[in-house]
Amino acid sequence: MEHLLENLGLIQDGTILPGFIFGVVHVSLVILGFYTGWSINRLLKNATKGYIAGIIGASLAHVIADLVAALIDPTMRARTAGIVLGGLLPLLFIPLLEKYVTKSKSHIMVGDHEDIEKDLNDEHHH
Repeated sequence: MEHLLENLGLIQDGTILPGFIFGVVHVSLVILGFYTGWSINRLLKNATKGYIAGIIGASLAHVIADLVAALIDPTMRARTAGIVLGGLLPLLFIPLLEKYVTKSKSHIMVGDHEDIEKDLNDEHHH
């Protein structure tokens, strides 16, 4: 496996590319959430009946995935606090965005669950 990673350029000078494990873990957690149906944004959206909670939940899900990925990746561990705080900071702008920005009619939080359900119910074996 190490030889394969070296050939792909993911190991340089005997060290794995910084952030590689972080990327794998982060995206794997997102994919796991999609396939298991586990979703913080859906939980908050359904619990509060509000799309703002869904936006906050989606953001928090990414921060949590960042936290876990940074803790697992030894090349990113020292950056964990910065990654998490940097991920939380944009949440402070949500009230301003809600007040001054008009969301698109095709906003992802509107109808996304119905689209995903339709995709899951479609035949994948054509």
